[in-house]
Amino acid sequence: MRKRRNPFPTVDIIIEVGEGIVLIKRKNKPFGWALPGGFVEYGESVEECAIREAKEETSLDVELVEQFHVYSDPKRDPRFHTISTVFIARAKGNPVGGDDAKEAKVFTESSLPDEIAFDHRKILEDYFRYKKTGERPK
Repeated sequence: MRKRRNPFPTVDIIIEVGEGIVLIKRKNKPFGWALPGGFVEYGESVEECAIREAKEETSLDVELVEQFHVYSDPKRDPRFHTISTVFIARAKGNPVGGDDAKEAKVFTESSLPDEIAFDHRKILEDYFRYKKTGERPK
């Protein structure tokens, strides 16, 4: 009998602060800037995970606004297959990197950094298109 392997459930959070969104600079591989997020713990809902990860990585208390989209390309994370539920959230204040984030900073669409980890550039492109047109990712 073949041993079953399942993808890891994760969340990513697009945190709106003022006119920008928060990205974190990763301490661990894969390096680069990324949306705050992480692995859902056993017994935790994806909503609880999103609020926890946002606080751990940015020091911000977030209000989840909506579930944006689920990203499940098996190649989205070079380490292993993950399925991410992405939320849009709002927060006030200045983000401060914590946990596995070297730093946290607010960016606008025109000021995004070059080095963005995982599939987060695609997620951000989908998000900015959604904000302009109302068109959801497919």
